[in-house]
Parts: sequence; structure tokens; C-alpha cells
Amino acid sequence: MLHALGAIFFPHLCAGCGSNAIAYGQAICHRCLARFPETGFASQPDNLVEQLFWGRIRVEAACSGYYFTRSSAIQHTLHQLKYRGNREAGIMLGRMLGHAMAKSNRFKDMELVIPMPLFPEKEKIRGYNQASLIANGISEVLNIKTETNIIRRKHPTETQTRKSRLERWENVEGVFEVTHPLHVKGKSILLTDDVVTTGASLESCGDALLNAGCKTLHIGTVAFAEQ
Repeated sequence: MLHALGAIFFPHLCAGCGSNAIAYGQAICHRCLARFPETGFASQPDNLVEQLFWGRIRVEAACSGYYFTRSSAIQHTLHQLKYRGNREAGIMLGRMLGHAMAKSNRFKDMELVIPMPLFPEKEKIRGYNQASLIANGISEVLNIKTETNIIRRKHPTETQTRKSRLERWENVEGVFEVTHPLHVKGKSILLTDDVVTTGASLESCGDALLNAGCKTLHIGTVAFAEQ
């Protein structure tokens, strides 16, 4: 009875479709999960995500869990995560990505998960960093520590939407700074974010980690969006 009353004032809805036919503690309904277009990249060497970084930075392995498609359940879920305060969706997406990595032999011996940092003022306005929530979900599954204070954005950047790859790179070039190099040196690191398109931001951030002495760099995102 109390659950029913609570649902009237604080409805628990699926992040993908808005349905209330969803169990408490679950952020995405089974119907939407079945419609998420899996990539299978975690177990595929030289996949489309890894190709983004060829000739640019040294990446041990990279993957995205799902293809990003317009007006889809995965787009709605990511929108809920980034702009509607649905933190549970971020943790659940992270767990799903973590399970995909756990099934692969390409994402082993990682010691730290580092989420792509937001500029502090932007994180303050949003109230959280969506990449940190994803990282927390991955950490639960892979049993590795998440670090959020190792790297920072030195200044805000313009939105990457509608920019070419070159413009995206110029927008983020030199914007990331490793604040605790000793925590990075000699470590095998997983850098994570919600969506990868050209990979410019991940490339710039990964480059900073490698220059600080990171032993091996892995990259994982929830979704892959072809430009």
C-alpha cells in the first residue's frame, strides 16, 4: 500500500521508455534492454572504437557496449542520465558495460577506472558527473577502484556537437591535466565516458594519462555514435 502511494507522488519510470512497469531498484525495463543494439566490441580486436585512436595514442583495448541511434531507447536512457538526474541509469549502464568487459579477455589486470572529467562549474550545475556514475557501475562488476580526482579539465570547452574531428580536437587540445601523477605512473587504467563519436576528448584525456606515466590505457564507453 505504501509503495502504491509512493508511486503516485514519486513515480518510478523506465529511463528508456517512461513505462512504470518496472521493478524498484531497476532503472531500465526488460523491454528496453532487449532493444539496446549491442556492439560486441568488447571481444573484438580492431573494432570501430579502437580504429578511432589508430596512429594517435597507444590504446591497449577499447570498446562501446551499444550503438547510439536517434530516437531510440539507448538515446532516451542517456538523455535521462545526462539531463534528467537519473543517476540509477548511469550506474546500471556501467554495470552492463562492466559485464561485457568481464566476458572478454581483453580487459584484464586493470587497476583503476577514471571517468572523463567535467569542468567543475558544469559538474556543480548538473550536480554530478555522468561518467563517474558509469565508472561506479563498472567498478562494482570488475572490482577495481574508481578515481575521480586524478585528472581535471583546466578550463571549460564548447560543445563538441556539430564540430568536425579537427575542430573537436582543437577544442580539447591540452585541456586535461593530471593532478596526481604518482597515482597514474605504472598503472593499468580504464578511461570511461557515456558516448564516443570521433574520440577527440578521450584521445586528449588519454594522452595526458599516458604522458603522466600510465602503463596501459583501456577505453570503454556505453555507446558508439558514428559521425
